[in-house]
Amino acid sequence: MTKLSVNINKIATLRNSRGGNVPNLLQVAIDIQKFGGQGITVHPRPDERHIRYQDARDLVAVVHTEYNIEGNPVKKFMDLVLETKPTQVTLVPDADDALTSNAGWDTIRNKDFLKEVIAEFKRNGIRTSIFVDPVLEMVAGAKETGTDRIELYTEAFAHEYGLGNYNGIEPYAAAAALANELDLGINAGHDLSLDNIKFFKENIPGLLEVSIGHALISESIYLGLENVVNMYLQRMK
Repeated sequence: MTKLSVNINKIATLRNSRGGNVPNLLQVAIDIQKFGGQGITVHPRPDERHIRYQDARDLVAVVHTEYNIEGNPVKKFMDLVLETKPTQVTLVPDADDALTSNAGWDTIRNKDFLKEVIAEFKRNGIRTSIFVDPVLEMVAGAKETGTDRIELYTEAFAHEYGLGNYNGIEPYAAAAALANELDLGINAGHDLSLDNIKFFKENIPGLLEVSIGHALISESIYLGLENVVNMYLQRMK
């Protein structure tokens, strides 16, 4: 079964735009799990423009499913993860000023760095995943880092699918097949939506988890959060 981890960054963005605590981030995390969501994802960035580092700490007390913290493994981020000990840490090569994640790791060039970071997290009992493009060399390189899982960066798939080009799934299916051969767990995320999630899930063997935030929260404005969470779960059966 593919698990749905809901990224709640956009809830924090809405809260921060007005100040105060509306919407209440912790209550939203509690409700998403009550509605059937199987995980909560956050991606704090250095400027804390949405998720604040304190949010990541506070969520420890309310996330009883899987807790996934994403980010670039600079020292401040690593310290946060080692303090909070989430279920999973997802390493993303974000620049400090990146609007959103926009590329996977070069797992060959960064192999030694990633090996060191991943070893530290695994020594502390934290499952590791690294963000990768659907490129076979990068998937093979990921195996050499010691990571438990990869997260396939799905923006290109979503763009092609939106144009009606269903062949855009092919690099992802090939990457997933190789990951399965290498005994790497497979996660996926970025621009997955109610429109494309069923097709993606059906074509990616061994898909363990998807992390969805922007589309899911946007869809919830029209359809309601509880309804949308369950619509994703139905599409991924």
